[in-house]
Amino acid sequence: MSTREKRKEGLGLAGNVIEFRHISKSYDETQVLKQIDFEIEAGKFYTLLGPSGCGKTTILRMIAGFLQPTAGDILFEGQRVNDLPANRRQVNTVFQDYALFPHLNVAQNVAFGLEIKKVAKGQIAQKVEEALRLVQLSGYGNREISELSGGQKQRVAIARAIANEPKVLLLDEPLSALDHKLRKEMQSELRSLQRRLGITFIFVTHDQEEALAMSDQIFVMNAGKILQSGTPVDIYDEPINHFVADFIGESNIIPGKMKADYVVSFDGHEFDCVDAGMKQNEPVEVVIRPEDLDITAANTGQVNVTVDTQLFRGVDYQITAHDVNDNEWKINSIHKTTVGQLVGLAFDPEDIHVMRYGEDEATFDARLERYE
Repeated sequence: MSTREKRKEGLGLAGNVIEFRHISKSYDETQVLKQIDFEIEAGKFYTLLGPSGCGKTTILRMIAGFLQPTAGDILFEGQRVNDLPANRRQVNTVFQDYALFPHLNVAQNVAFGLEIKKVAKGQIAQKVEEALRLVQLSGYGNREISELSGGQKQRVAIARAIANEPKVLLLDEPLSALDHKLRKEMQSELRSLQRRLGITFIFVTHDQEEALAMSDQIFVMNAGKILQSGTPVDIYDEPINHFVADFIGESNIIPGKMKADYVVSFDGHEFDCVDAGMKQNEPVEVVIRPEDLDITAANTGQVNVTVDTQLFRGVDYQITAHDVNDNEWKINSIHKTTVGQLVGLAFDPEDIHVMRYGEDEATFDARLERYE
């Protein structure tokens, strides 16, 4: 078992509710999913993260039963469900546009799925009231959809989904239409709701900050593949390749060479690091996050850079600079500099993350476990 898998076990959540085994999906000659394998544990908040067209919504639609795989098996609580219709799966979906019925009031929207299932009227009223309470809309049952704000409409869509008591709630970019402030508020509300309900959430987004803030576990996708999976801390601190490092937050990615275990060379100097398991003089990429760089006087840090731009962001300065080898550096600092100024950059061995070219998640995990 890899180190990161041990961390996942440490969350104290057991039992796979969904499994994808060698799942592929093609439309004519176009392959949109390529040998997808993953497990979804009960009671956790998962995020499928990646750029538009990477295949994340296709996965969501397969879990919901709206699409069938070209190859492979989908398991729900250990049972193959490839051919099980959507209305017989214990999942509900909250769509990007909410898909509310404008001619029905809030309570009628929430009750819609229960009425389709022919639940008794007394039970429907009770379940609707409880669902609205959970999303903090008690007393809104008689309101028209047109009277609601964007955030309230989203809550109604979530209430309608959870009223059906699904084992898995699927959320297809439900926050994308909200303004920035409301989006931040709804991130906290969704995370809190998931914890209160204790059911599995699978959330689709292309917003890496959103994924980092909300998730127990993230699947980073690109071009129909899952490149890396893990906790937000795992993926942010230990990206396995250039795409993940660049997509998840801001990064300085500098070419270098691995001189020995725990020693890497870049920018003309050798530095202590915390990575190992690579060949001597193997070409690598070095990742240092902008917030891990401290600005010092010239010739007093590990690297000298010349400041190119500086932008004040309220809590810090966003600075870009270049070194003598024309590598670009991004720095987030509370200290003001001057454009054109020569400054030093200081960092610790723990701030350096070394990536091998072409390494996949399996070999990365094995190497990480061997040296931790």
